[in-house]
Amino acid sequence: MKNILLCTDGSTFAENIYKYGAWFATQFNAPIKVLSVTDIRSQQVANTDNLSGSIGLGASEILLNELVNLEHERAKINNQRARLILDNAAQSLKAEGVEDFNLIHKTGFLVDFLHEFEENSDLIVLGKRGEAADFAQGHLGANVDRIVRSSHKPCLVTSAEFKPIQRILFAYDGSATAYKVLKFLADSDAFKNLEIHLLTVAKDSSDRKATARLNEAEQFLKRARYQPICSLKIGESEKVIDNYVNEQDISLLLMGAYGHSRIRHLVIGSTTAQLLRSSNIPLLLFR
Repeated sequence: MKNILLCTDGSTFAENIYKYGAWFATQFNAPIKVLSVTDIRSQQVANTDNLSGSIGLGASEILLNELVNLEHERAKINNQRARLILDNAAQSLKAEGVEDFNLIHKTGFLVDFLHEFEENSDLIVLGKRGEAADFAQGHLGANVDRIVRSSHKPCLVTSAEFKPIQRILFAYDGSATAYKVLKFLADSDAFKNLEIHLLTVAKDSSDRKATARLNEAEQFLKRARYQPICSLKIGESEKVIDNYVNEQDISLLLMGAYGHSRIRHLVIGSTTAQLLRSSNIPLLLFR
């Protein structure tokens, strides 16, 4: 992992985005790009093209000039707000011991800039919810689904509260994306001193394929010098994983972003989406 892209909007989730981003940057000795995108809709005003007939040409021209001035003022305010957001990001990262970072401000839509910046990034960090976090409890931020669905890089979706990363849970389902997580762990020394839990969920106790998958993943990690704590649980994936996280005091969940659905290229897998909504810890998702 050589470069980290950290997406921030200055919301209540932002401070912990910086903390988690700093943790990964420190572990992987990677520089950070902090990207703040001002939604262009926040400074657009209504046009008066269809008002001249109802209020007169003179009044329409006066109103149009006032609206143009208002748009300029909004643009100035948005630029000032973006500077404050990025200044706070810089202060937070420095407080976490990170000095190698670059601050970037854009105006438009985050998803439109994603491909430009993710090409040279190995990890994308963003909050589970954004500016409307206080009014959207239990829901995902507007950008999370789009970014996780469209990005080809691992995405770290952070939680509302920061929790020191000590115990990691890898929810392994035998999919191609889950195998990417195995390779990621095997190729990285950053997690070698942490407690690694390996969990496979089966529909019933007679599922031999689930047992075989778990054994294969265990041997893979042992060859990479891990000593995983392995568990095979029976039940619905979302509930089993959520319960395991709480019972074992897990601080980071790793999993593939998609299941085996034929429409997995269109939406986030149902298990992933449910865990994103309910989880109180960050999720590191792979495609």
